[in-house]
Amino acid sequence: MKQIYFIINPNARNGYCLNAWKEVESKLQLEQIHYLAFFTEYPGHAQSLAKQIAEKNQQEKLIIAVGGDGTVHEVLNGIAHDQRITLGFIPGGSGNDFSRGFLIPIDPIEALKVILRLQKQPGRKIDIGKAVINEKKEHYFINNLGAGFDAVISYEANQSRIKAWLNKWSLGRLVYVFFLLKTVFTYKTATFDLSIDGNKHIFEQTWFVTVSNQPFYGGGMKISPKAEPDDGLFDITIVHQLPRWKLLMVFLSVFWGRHIHFKEVKTFRGKNITIQSSRTQYVHADGEHIGFTPLSIHLQAKALEVLSRSQGKEEADLKERESNEFY
Repeated sequence: MKQIYFIINPNARNGYCLNAWKEVESKLQLEQIHYLAFFTEYPGHAQSLAKQIAEKNQQEKLIIAVGGDGTVHEVLNGIAHDQRITLGFIPGGSGNDFSRGFLIPIDPIEALKVILRLQKQPGRKIDIGKAVINEKKEHYFINNLGAGFDAVISYEANQSRIKAWLNKWSLGRLVYVFFLLKTVFTYKTATFDLSIDGNKHIFEQTWFVTVSNQPFYGGGMKISPKAEPDDGLFDITIVHQLPRWKLLMVFLSVFWGRHIHFKEVKTFRGKNITIQSSRTQYVHADGEHIGFTPLSIHLQAKALEVLSRSQGKEEADLKERESNEFY
């Protein structure tokens, strides 16, 4: 049995995460499950804690992040080079797109039950992304990466006190709507120069480019409806030459993944992407600000094992083949 480690962000969702952890802790003690728990104290602490745990010895370990997508992002960046780690997640943030994509229950006790059940079998091997900023600074991401308008919104939302206020009323996801409406009338689009697996593309008046490893971002928006985290490809979404008023229509349709039908929305798939822009643009990874354009993005195939209730592509394909053979 793998040693179980918890990394808890007690400040996630204005302290809700700490209450969630207390419930989980009580359940663990009741079930007499051995574990070690660590609390983050500052931004970036989850990454250093995860790295220290991974390097502690050569044993296989299960690290469970308790927090939001930002906590998962930090833990990933602490273990990205270690194949002995399995990643689990108990959602305690406002967006929780990781749990949404991998079908982990939002209730902390139900999430724990799922994790304890899943840990008894091999985890799901998924792809992750590596972003290189200015040819030297490396960041890993698990959900998605964006450059442009959506990265500005993420940056302002994370810096704002409004998010904390909305979290008190369990309305944290609305902060993205607020800053979209605030920014849409002042944001200046740019020309983006993309290379996707060696193929060059130029998009004028571009709002944003998003590189996705799974469908969800921004607290439930289905930015890449067909994205699969284990298919060896990123799904790339570009929104360009779109009037400001129409952007609001596109935004509303993103929650159902219908935005891909707009002519101003282009989609591609690929493994290695470079992004350059006529003006420097903000860049986010899993909703966290990581720098500015230009950058390159590289897929790391099946580089991470996660506990997930969602079916892997290979498993789904196998079941489909078996079903066809049976009939």
